[in-house]
Amino acid sequence: MIIKTLTEYTPETATRIRELLIQLSRSGKDRGEIPKEWFDDIINSPSHDMLLAIDDNNKIQGIATLSIIMGPIVRKVAYLEDFVTDSSVRGQGVGGQLWEAMLQWAKAKNCTELNFTSGHGREAAQEFYKNRGAEIYDTNFFRKNIV
Repeated sequence: MIIKTLTEYTPETATRIRELLIQLSRSGKDRGEIPKEWFDDIINSPSHDMLLAIDDNNKIQGIATLSIIMGPIVRKVAYLEDFVTDSSVRGQGVGGQLWEAMLQWAKAKNCTELNFTSGHGREAAQEFYKNRGAEIYDTNFFRKNIV
């Protein structure tokens, strides 16, 4: 398994990433294909990256989407938006390899923290994070649509 940063768009890559996102979130299948423009934006952004876990057969088995968030109190924070491994490889170390790559990415960007959310009913994911030293904060997550 190798971990690399997404650097180019292909329809096959877009399809595979969508398949993984559907495993992460039920709402993924209702949103349709991921537009090429999204891939172009993330590839060209200095503050965003998608890490890919690729097996020996060149199949993407996991992804992590990371962003840098700037603030006046904690100056630079890495934010993890999407993190999923294919259900067929869970428990085989792919997530752990991606996790380590995320921490290296954040350090290279001079971030002091990695922040993320994990939804209710995701006990296995939460156990994964706790086993890697992540601290759970008592907070509420809000979303306001602006379209």
